[in-house]
Amino acid sequence: MNMADPPRTVLISGCSSGIGLQLAVQLAHDPRQRYQVVATMRDLGKKGTLEAAAGEALGQTLTVAQLDVCSDESVAQCLSCIRGGEVDVLVNNAGVGLVGPLEGLSLATMKKVFDTNFFGAVRLVKAVLPGMKRRRQGHIVVVSSVMGLQGVVFNDVYAASKFALEGFFESLAVQLLQFNIFVSLVEPGPVATDFEGKLLEQVSAAEIPGADPDTLHYFQDLYLPASRELFRSIGQSPQDVAQPYKMETLRTSPAHK
Repeated sequence: MNMADPPRTVLISGCSSGIGLQLAVQLAHDPRQRYQVVATMRDLGKKGTLEAAAGEALGQTLTVAQLDVCSDESVAQCLSCIRGGEVDVLVNNAGVGLVGPLEGLSLATMKKVFDTNFFGAVRLVKAVLPGMKRRRQGHIVVVSSVMGLQGVVFNDVYAASKFALEGFFESLAVQLLQFNIFVSLVEPGPVATDFEGKLLEQVSAAEIPGADPDTLHYFQDLYLPASRELFRSIGQSPQDVAQPYKMETLRTSPAHK
């Protein structure tokens, strides 16, 4: 990137914690100031940690905005606050988890997972894509998961939502190359975050109506302890996933994983 070039506008969803927060802060602190970061979250009541981590970058190379990826109106409102409504790099990071025996999961809950993890990403892409096509440049980064490549026991619905992302964006990437728009799928393994810890705590204490005793034993006595140990022993940190050099590689490479 030429030093005379204007900074690239980077819109990131799901920045209240974890990967989104770390990526937003690291890009905003780029010593060459190549990025103007719009860090978004559904609940602005949770912005304190992000603002503290941003430090002097807040209001300079980083702004915080409200964005609910499940709402067309919220997406439109967020983009209207961006100068010219132009987004150079879109990072689809917002997501929710869901763990547990299938018998204990309602269809309404499953739909909420897909509305955030899959349709939320699609909704944002549909909003920024016309501008990217018109300018014939852009980059769409999708934070998927290793569970978008391989299913994991008791993560049926979450994995399905990530598989859907993989199929959708792999297909879309081919179409967008002619517009000089790149698509990147990022597929982290276990990432140790407060979000993951709280999710495991909640399901540990939850009642699971309808599940048979053998399944409950498998989930509560085998799966949950193994999951905690997995995240404790080999879990990556959000900082590991959000390293700026990785973002730079994504920004300049063709559609890839």
